[in-house]
Amino acid sequence: MYKVVLLGEFHKSGKELLKKNKINLVEILDNDSDYLKQALVDCDGIGIRTSNLTEEILSSCLNLKIVARHGVGYDNVDIDYLNQKRIPLAVTGKSNAVSVAEHVITLFLSISRRIIDSHNLVKNGDFSKKNLIKKTVEIFNKKILIIGYGRIGKEVAKRLSSFDCKILIYDPYVENKITDISPHTFVDLQTGLKEADFITIHIPLSVDTTNLISKSEFSLMKNDAILINTSRGGIVNEEDLKMALDEEKILGAGLDVFSKEPPDINDTILSAKNIIFTPHNSALTIECRSRMSIETAENILNHLQNKTNVDNIVNKHVL
Repeated sequence: MYKVVLLGEFHKSGKELLKKNKINLVEILDNDSDYLKQALVDCDGIGIRTSNLTEEILSSCLNLKIVARHGVGYDNVDIDYLNQKRIPLAVTGKSNAVSVAEHVITLFLSISRRIIDSHNLVKNGDFSKKNLIKKTVEIFNKKILIIGYGRIGKEVAKRLSSFDCKILIYDPYVENKITDISPHTFVDLQTGLKEADFITIHIPLSVDTTNLISKSEFSLMKNDAILINTSRGGIVNEEDLKMALDEEKILGAGLDVFSKEPPDINDTILSAKNIIFTPHNSALTIECRSRMSIETAENILNHLQNKTNVDNIVNKHVL
């Protein structure tokens, strides 16, 4: 019987699938490194949410065959070590796209229409002061730059098309055959930043993408641009973002992710003007929790049963 350890809280649907397939299932909420080194020593598979799997912890896993992320980001897993040991890392490639895309649209609308400011006027008895809320804008017919045209980026584009938007795509890794058949316009990053009214980011954090959007990029944007990041903290330089907002170099922003999570209560970004924060929960709808739990379980089961879903494997070369 295979032993699978789930690190973090998983929706019951995925756990039921593992149990149905005669898996010895262990659930762990304790992230202490020394404890994990002992608890994971004989596991065959690991399902992981936000815990950190360092080389120190992974090196204690003597039977490990597969690591499956509950999500698409994997900066909390030492993939270099997994590559070295030829252990595949799976992600839930198809589960969270809809929920994240809807979250992006929610933030775009909330910021462009100053929903929180309007809410506070009514709540504070200032109903008649509605004219104090300046410069609310429509999404209709605007140019949208989507940075990263993977599953989530495609779902965002699909929904924004219903607003009659012109979709601009920046993704240096998209194959030419896709750009040839896509109804959208593929641009370089500088062109997209200059032309876009709304910008949304859907790429992983890496050496190449750290501080991808910083002072020089903000200087290219329109004064009424709105920026959303639901991908990974660190892609947007938060100090430069605060400066751009406070100096009204851009109109507004929305962050679901931060360079440090959770951010310190006195973090300067929290005092920036016209910004909405959410606690890295863009994919945590009830429906998405269930889908991601199931897909995480499927990724583990498929590999253990020699039916690996290669499309969901990040480091395919180890297979």
